[in-house]
Amino acid sequence: MRATNRSSKSAALLGVAFDAQDGQTRLTRGKNFALVGGSEETHAVMQETAVKINEHADRKGKSLGDVSVDELRDICQQVSESHQQGKK
Repeated sequence: MRATNRSSKSAALLGVAFDAQDGQTRLTRGKNFALVGGSEETHAVMQETAVKINEHADRKGKSLGDVSVDELRDICQQVSESHQQGKK
């Protein structure tokens, strides 16, 4: 019988945007995310989104790797709705 090595799952978010027209190269790395490119506004939205997704997972007592696809989808929906409400 083979011994299983159960290590915790690893997951990361990757954000890439292509709307920068100011010649700036933007790169942000966090606990479990990497964000590349975008205009100043787009990059800021990606940063806020990544941080909020991690905060939601933390409040559930989970790492990003432990969040199910359905949970991640719900978290992303909540974060998206909060962005939309913030624009109004």
